[in-house]
Amino acid sequence: MQMTYASTVGIFMAIVIFGGVYLGSYLDRKFGTAPYFTILLLILGVFVGFRNVYLLIKKIKDDTPFIKGIKSEPHRKRPPPAKN
Repeated sequence: MQMTYASTVGIFMAIVIFGGVYLGSYLDRKFGTAPYFTILLLILGVFVGFRNVYLLIKKIKDDTPFIKGIKSEPHRKRPPPAKN
């Protein structure tokens, strides 16, 4: 599970940053405001990307280990041996 979180960190950052640049350039073309929206949304995308990375790292750190979580589930414990 932790490997899944770690592999998505780069993807999240790239999507947020490039999404901000794309939306900013679209708004700049629509309203005719040179690079203002692109720069603003690029900076916003970088901050949101780093925030997502921080939250993912915090979640990875706070999660209980997978094996420990499975062993502590009551429905996975063995029943007592049958008496003859």
